[in-house]
Amino acid sequence: MGAVLSQQGHPITFFSKPFIAKLLWSSTYVRELCAITMAMCKWCQYLLGRCFTILTDHRSLKELLSQVIQTPEQHMYMSRLMGYDYNIQYRSGSTNQVVDGLSRLPKQHSMLTMILSIPCFSFLKELRAQLDAHHDYGQFR
Repeated sequence: MGAVLSQQGHPITFFSKPFIAKLLWSSTYVRELCAITMAMCKWCQYLLGRCFTILTDHRSLKELLSQVIQTPEQHMYMSRLMGYDYNIQYRSGSTNQVVDGLSRLPKQHSMLTMILSIPCFSFLKELRAQLDAHHDYGQFR
């Protein structure tokens, strides 16, 4: 999922997150609704108390506030949207390129690269060598 918070046509911040496994098999309607609610929760400090517009490339979400809520998923997501002052407008996917780019995952390569990193405490080795070389240090050992 991907979202952009913008003001006066200028992007302010971006949000991108992969869907959980359960949502990967859900309908596009539910995934879009989930993306909207996740973005609104992420940016609630900017959105609460203000009227804002949600631009979506899913045409049926445009009528979200006038639709009959039929599924438990719709109830859950709609309850998260209560308290916000918003309107929803449809914008085709081709004109919503930034959000479309955020929602695309890069292709997974079949071969994974794993790197093992081990800390090397050269500072401690140098300190020990300098202390051993110092004549007063030998008294305290």
